[in-house]
Amino acid sequence: MPTLVPESPPPAIRANQHIYDDYFRPDFTTTLDNNLLQLLDRVWFRSRLVGFEDFPARNYPARPLIFASNHSGMAFPWDAIVALAHLWRVLPRRDMPRPLSAPLLSKTTLMNPYLIPDFWLRVGSVQATTLNFETMMYQQDYNLMVYPEGVPGIGKGFNHKYELQRLATSMVRMSVEHDTDIVPFYTVNAEYFNPFAYSFGWVNRAFKKIGIPFLPLTPLLLLVLLQPWAFYLALPAQPTFVMGTRIRVRDLAPRPAAELTRADYQALSEQVRQRMQTELTAAVATHGRHPYRWRELWQRMKENRRYFPFFLPFAWPVAFAEFERRYVRCGERNFHLPLDQPGAFWKYIWRNPLTLAYFVPLLGWIPLALKGYHRHKLGRRSQP
Repeated sequence: MPTLVPESPPPAIRANQHIYDDYFRPDFTTTLDNNLLQLLDRVWFRSRLVGFEDFPARNYPARPLIFASNHSGMAFPWDAIVALAHLWRVLPRRDMPRPLSAPLLSKTTLMNPYLIPDFWLRVGSVQATTLNFETMMYQQDYNLMVYPEGVPGIGKGFNHKYELQRLATSMVRMSVEHDTDIVPFYTVNAEYFNPFAYSFGWVNRAFKKIGIPFLPLTPLLLLVLLQPWAFYLALPAQPTFVMGTRIRVRDLAPRPAAELTRADYQALSEQVRQRMQTELTAAVATHGRHPYRWRELWQRMKENRRYFPFFLPFAWPVAFAEFERRYVRCGERNFHLPLDQPGAFWKYIWRNPLTLAYFVPLLGWIPLALKGYHRHKLGRRSQP
């Protein structure tokens, strides 16, 4: 079926194509993965890919596939970090999906892991605006990744785990207009990164004013106050990423793309949501019965004991700070962090004294907040 979209991008898209490379540094992602994320995944997360062996090819070669996944509720988005890092290791670059991320994640440095400036953008994310989404549909080097539930998907409480929230209509509209398929994959067990956390609208609205999209009310909240490193904590659930059935939205449309109304796109979005919900429920039934696998975790820790304590969450801010110091501040490239070197933990604290704040009850939040909100005006709205 011929596409309705011309091969040459419109002027507004051409002017915006700088977003492909403004922040994205593939060597940043590779160096980060080699030094830190592989260790965290090997020991703590132990992520699994199910059904990715026969990886889907583009149905329309000139446009990227749109990969879509559910978000894990009430946790820092480690699900996205682990999934995309795992795919970065195993996929050819043209198949690798680049994510669209909620602008709130980049609004403050605090919402970047361990205060690494522009972390989400450096690893390939692009802020999820309408223009950026349209622009990314013309890039040729990667596929595209979206979390169509948006921030409400991250902020859903544990009582709504694995319940897909309303999906953004922009995803189905791009699929139809650009004649490219949606490929779901399902994130199972990451709901247990922060279990028994619940969401209240008035609390979330208050914290959005300071650049935090939601505040999970959880038994772990007291730990966050007493040990600031716990703000980024994930418990050792084993996330499993299950490939779903690709969806050709254009075949579901009731009329030609040029005649579709907003109501049509809302109806299509709901059809896609229902299909994804059915497959997600089945994936949870198959892969979600033992989220932690404590015996396997203990075995992995014993096998990697020479890297102690860096595979444990309290040490992550120290390791990430040393990585940020060498890559961002010192400008080093393709380096190796000797995490198995005796005394490395204390050496990295000495080189990065701000990391001490992560271990200071209550008062430790003062220097972290000063850095986390540097150049951020509290209460300022995100740009559309």
